[in-house]
Order: sequence, then structure tokens, then C-alpha cells
Amino acid sequence: MPRHVIAALLATTILSTAGAANAEPVFNRIASFPVASNLPADADPNTVTSAEIITASQDGNTLIYSDSPAGGIGMIDITDPKAPKPAGFISLSGEPTSVAVAGPDVLVGVNTSESFTNPSGRLAVLSVSDKTEIASCDLGGQPDSVAVSKDGKFVAVAIENERDEDLNDGVLPQLPAGYVTIFDLTDGAPDCGSMKKVEMTGLSEVGGDDPEPEFVDFNSKNEIVVTLQENNALAIIDASTGKVTNHFSAGTVDLKNIDADDNGEIALTDSQDGRRREPDAVQWLDDDRLMTANEGDYEGGSRSFTVWNKDGTVAYESGPSYEYELIRAGHYPDKRSDAKGIEPEGLEVATFGDRTYAFVLSERGSTVGVYDVTEGDPKFVQLLPSGIGPEGAVAIPSRNLLVTANEEDLVEDGGARSHVMLYERAEGTPSYPMIVSADKDGLPVGWGALSGLAGDPEDAGKLYAVSDSFYKNQPRIFTIDASSTPAKITDAMTVTKDGEPAKSLDLEGITADGQGGFWLASEGNPEKEIPHQILHVDGKGVIQEAVPMPKELTDQSTRFGAEGITMDGDRLWIAIQREWKDDEKGTVKLLSYQPGSKEWSAVRYPLDKAEKGWVGLSEITAHDGALYIVERDNQIGAAAKEKKLFKVSLDGVTPGAIGSDLPTVTKEEVHDFLPELSATGGYVVDKLEGFTFASDGTAYAVTDNDGVDDSSGETLFFKVDLGSSM
Repeated sequence: MPRHVIAALLATTILSTAGAANAEPVFNRIASFPVASNLPADADPNTVTSAEIITASQDGNTLIYSDSPAGGIGMIDITDPKAPKPAGFISLSGEPTSVAVAGPDVLVGVNTSESFTNPSGRLAVLSVSDKTEIASCDLGGQPDSVAVSKDGKFVAVAIENERDEDLNDGVLPQLPAGYVTIFDLTDGAPDCGSMKKVEMTGLSEVGGDDPEPEFVDFNSKNEIVVTLQENNALAIIDASTGKVTNHFSAGTVDLKNIDADDNGEIALTDSQDGRRREPDAVQWLDDDRLMTANEGDYEGGSRSFTVWNKDGTVAYESGPSYEYELIRAGHYPDKRSDAKGIEPEGLEVATFGDRTYAFVLSERGSTVGVYDVTEGDPKFVQLLPSGIGPEGAVAIPSRNLLVTANEEDLVEDGGARSHVMLYERAEGTPSYPMIVSADKDGLPVGWGALSGLAGDPEDAGKLYAVSDSFYKNQPRIFTIDASSTPAKITDAMTVTKDGEPAKSLDLEGITADGQGGFWLASEGNPEKEIPHQILHVDGKGVIQEAVPMPKELTDQSTRFGAEGITMDGDRLWIAIQREWKDDEKGTVKLLSYQPGSKEWSAVRYPLDKAEKGWVGLSEITAHDGALYIVERDNQIGAAAKEKKLFKVSLDGVTPGAIGSDLPTVTKEEVHDFLPELSATGGYVVDKLEGFTFASDGTAYAVTDNDGVDDSSGETLFFKVDLGSSM
């Protein structure tokens, strides 16, 4: 059966099992489009691309996005939204900053600035059908956001004239000042001579003589709201007259129970008082209310979103509640704890049927928070996974679609490409998240980077997982209720030594010892003098014994060490990820350790050949007289080819002494994980790190999200149907 057919069937299964039944229709991702697909045929496929701000044609069949690194506008054919296709690229003389559809055309803010002190730009008019630039209006400065009024009469452009962040620590003022321009539109075309320049100076307490307008949006009364992000202020403009009718400070928020330290652990014990909101995106909810995403900048960032009345009073403040939803789903970016946390940046508001939703984009958590804002305070509906760094979004209610543009392209580091992702609102259940944490003492339990999985010997609904060295100060064993939908992390136990968290561990494997405790595999790194070792802990996570690997092994080791551990009777098996110095190319060791006799031995395991990059082991589990081993490449997206499960029968296998001519085991492929890894419409992630059997024989797998560091943060947790291969 073709892979795409299998993926579709699996998606149906996941949709039915990954979320509780919901009376209202839900949003689920249906497709992802790698922006590099729009590169010309003769271009280097490793050219950095990006999807930043995105809009849709009037008929909803074409997406148009700005691509700053490539210097142009990309288009995507979504006639079939589940199979998006490249629809062309338009190169521009300058850097596109924003796009907005007006009639049959798309209006593009183009930055042509020579320097921060000599900003310039234009409003380009592009034909969607002809894919050519047909007109242009000079803006007199560096544009950022572009918005078209709902009745098609006006276009507004925020002229940011951004500051040099390397000059004077980025502190304002850095002239020239920014402003807002407004043009009359006729059949989608701007009348350059109608430009109204709306001054923004003197409106804010912060850098009032150097305003930097960031984002603009229209309500149905042709009132424009504009954020002055660095100035921590908002203003409202009458589009017809170009007059500022109101302006107000964005104010501050007192944050409690947040993580404000980048220290390798998630601890919600900190506070930040008087944190400036410094809003980025803004959207009208109706003609009298608006919402801001408070990303922050050089002196702020409240990690929140705020609903405002038009008079500048606060109607609702989310505080850290959106951040908590990301923590529960494993999407919290700990490396941004000392800065702005999840950084809510983008917004979209749209009405589907009789419900109005606000879609809040987290730049650093790579998610979309869906909130029902039909009436009263926003109500959290669900969390959607996005690509890395979602920057813009567009809703197409006529087709029940939501689209996100994700700007980060990590091709130079071998990571994920920039993607445009599509979601459909339909009857069903949420396919994501697949695993969440419970609250403890009223706060969510932080987690991420799940790197090993084990079943409870007696309880079929209970599994255990460990997190790797990303959380260097918080090595943990997680208890998972696999019978829940989504699966739920019900407890997090810190691995300790002498009453303190055991640091310098890289936990990659876990197995129950059958006596209420666990054996853990910790991957070492000789380059950093971190030992390769296995650890025996009791039921409270206290280390009872640390067993270093013998010197004759570690003398030949590299930084790619133990990636899994499992107990088979009185013997432990440990999978070494990649070849060590004394291994024949294409083979790795499966180490054996017998705690009773303290004897080490090993066998050789033959690796599949990598099409690109490398192939290694990432998990091992014993079941019914055999070892089940996860073998994966280090590739992501379309380049990912090897994410497989192999079975090694232990019949007649006798490990050899360390240093001897080791026997080579025979493996049998029993499962290809690629369909499951692509079943929810995203790109294939590289790190399938956990696999195990529950006590009733049900198989489970989980991916490692790298602690949301240069990662979208997605964690896929799912049952594995091995059919007759058992």
C-alpha cells in the first residue's frame, strides 16, 4: 500500500484517539508545504527561504506569502488544500515585509532602505494571475505591516523605520521617526497621489519622539488600530481623515508563577512585576474591541495577549495562561525563559459559522492557541502544532481553512525547512497534542525531550519516560497514563544523588527493574569528560548504584553512546547509537550487563545504510524472547527515509567478551514508522527516541522534541500496530 494512503488511514485513527469527543467542530492540520518547493528548478535546493506574512486570494484558492531571504513573494495553489502545490515566485527589488490582497491584486510592503538612518520603501502592486509587478507607490520610509479595509476602500501601511539594535543597546530614540500611510483604493489599486501621512510622534511615554509603528488592522468602520511595539503604545486612526482619534499606553503586567531562568529546567517559581506588554500583532475582535499579542521587545514581553476596549481600557488579560497551555503540551522553550518566554507574536481573528475565533501564534513555542472570542472573555479551545517560528496566519472561513506561515529555515544546520501549514475545521476530535501533563499544586508540570520509554511490569495503562540532557538541571522520570486520551503525564520524579538533582546526566533509556525501581542509560561524551554509564534508581528516583562502562569499552567510545536500555530476565541490554572506534563501519554494539555478576559482554548489530547523513540506534526493548530496536537516520522532512523497528531473536544468541571477536546478530524489519510520523499533516521529525511494550503487549512510540530548541516542539506519542510481526 502506498505510504500516503497508509498515512491517511493512520490520520483517521489518530483523529479518533488523540482527543476527547467535542461537540463543536475542531481544527486539525491537514497539510504542510515546504517553502523551498517554490525555488526555481535551477536554484540550489539549500537556498534559505522563509514564509513570514501570508494572505489568500479572493477565491481562497491561492496563498501568497512574503519571503524576505529570497527577496520576493511566493504563491501556493491550495485548490486541493490537502495537497498544496507550488504556484510560482515573484522576485522583487527589495525586501518584502508584508502582503495583503486587494481585489485581484496583492499589495506588498517592500523595504529598499540603504541604512537605518536613510530608510526607504514602496508599496508594490502585484497581479496574482499574471505574477508580475504592475504598479508601485513610494512610501518615503521602511514599511512593515500592510492592511486593506474590509470594504476595499483603503490600504494602510505601518512605516516602522526600525532602530539599529546594535546601536546604544537598541535604546530609543533613533531617528527618523516612523508613521502610518493611508491610500485610497480603486478596484484594488492604490492611488499614489491620495497618500495620507499620519504622524505618530508624541503619542507615547516611551520614545515618544521616535515612534516605530509595527502592525495595522481595520475594523468595519474603517478605523485603523496600530501598535507601536517599541513605544509600548497603541493608536486608533480614522482612515477617511487620517486623524488619530485615540491613543493609549499598552501598560504593564505583573507575572507570577513563571520560569524566568534559562537554566535547563522548567520551574514555575519566578515573578516579573511591571513587565511591559510591548505588543506586536493587533486585530479587531469587533468594532469596539481589539486584541494584542504581547511579544515584547528590548524592555518588555508579558508572554500574554490582551483584549482591549476601544477607549484603551483592558477588557481581559491572559497573563501566563497561554504559556501554561504550551507547558502542558511540552512546547515551552526553556532557552527563552530569561527573555520573553513563548513570545506571542502573530494573530488572526475570523468567524467560522456562528463562532468567532482568535488564533494566537507563539513564535518561540511554535504553536497556535485557538480561542473562542464570540462573546465574553476568550475561552481556550485547543492548541495546534505549527512549524518553527510562526509569523503570520490567514483564515479562509469560506473553505473552513486556517493557514500559518512559519519563518525559520534551518537548512544550514540540517534542520527543518520553513513551512506553510494548513488546518481544516471539521467534525471530529483534535489530533494534537498526543500527550500532555497534568497540573500539580495548580500549575502545569513542565516536560519535553522525551528520550526513552518503558512499560510498567504490572499496569498495562502505565508507562515511564525520561528526558535527556537538554534539562541538565532537572533529570526526570515521567509517569504516563497511556490509557488517557491524549496520554497524560501524571507525575515527574527527579533523579537525585545525595539529596540533589543528579546533574551531568544525559538520560536516553529507561527500563523497570521489576522491584519498583528502574535502570537508566546515560549517554556520555568523552569530549566533555561525561561518563558513559548506567544507573540503578529506586522508586523515588534516588540513585542506588552508578555503573560506569568498562575502560576497554570507553577507550574506544565517541560522543554517540547509550540510546536505550532494557531488562530481559537477569540481563540488561544497552543499545549504542553509532559506531565506536573499534567497530566495523556499518555495525554497532548491543551491550549486555548482568547486575548479579557485574559481567559486561556484547554482540554486533548491522546498521542499514544511510541515504543521507547517518543511521543509528535510538531505542531497545525486550519482549517475548526478542529485542526490538529502533533504527533511524538523522534526517528531517522529505529527507527522512529511515525510521524503522527491527526484531532480533535472542534464540541461540550468546554475547561475546568485551575485546573479543563479537558475534553478529540477525535482524528482521517489522515496522516502518514514517506513515505515523507524517499522519497528522506535518513534516517528518528526525528523533523517534522511545519505543516499548506495555504489560498487555500493546506497543507505543514517542518522539524527542529537543526541548523546543531549533525545533517545532512537537511530540508524537502513538500506539504501534505490529500486526503479525510479533
